[in-house]
Amino acid sequence: MSGTSDAPLQFQLRKLGHVVLNVTDIERSVRFYTEVLGLAISDRYPDSMVPGGMVFMRCNADHHGVALVGGARKSDPSSLNHFAFEVATLDEVFRARAWLRKHGVPIVFEGRRRAGCQIAVEFQDPDGNNLEVYWGIDQVGTNGYVRPASEWRQARTLEDAVANLPPGQRLPLYST
Repeated sequence: MSGTSDAPLQFQLRKLGHVVLNVTDIERSVRFYTEVLGLAISDRYPDSMVPGGMVFMRCNADHHGVALVGGARKSDPSSLNHFAFEVATLDEVFRARAWLRKHGVPIVFEGRRRAGCQIAVEFQDPDGNNLEVYWGIDQVGTNGYVRPASEWRQARTLEDAVANLPPGQRLPLYST
């Protein structure tokens, strides 16, 4: 990674979007986050999708604010899987990718995974912590409707994510 630049950032982080934790007992952790803290479950991945399973939970309209990945061992050095920052526009995700590349930061994933359907670029900080910059996470209304898995559109590039939108996801008419 090159040194600090005088050029201004080409994107602005709006909020800490979500935290994903590796846990040793996923059901015990789900009970804690739902029964003790009051989070609602949005989606689950079975062991066949993610070893140990994965549960997505929310405390507002964002599809998930906390996600848990099962199968961690007590001897694992960290329980952090990744944390994510939301940006205001899709264009900023593209600019973040370009900025990271310019600064020699390896991209570990770009595009769209599955649940939540956000378009993202994922990378690591100098200590190896996984980070994500994203736009367009699904919103869960007061009726509790969550997009079914049949509508997820996995994509392995930003360009493919834009070209293959899930039902109801709209591109902005302009970027700021």
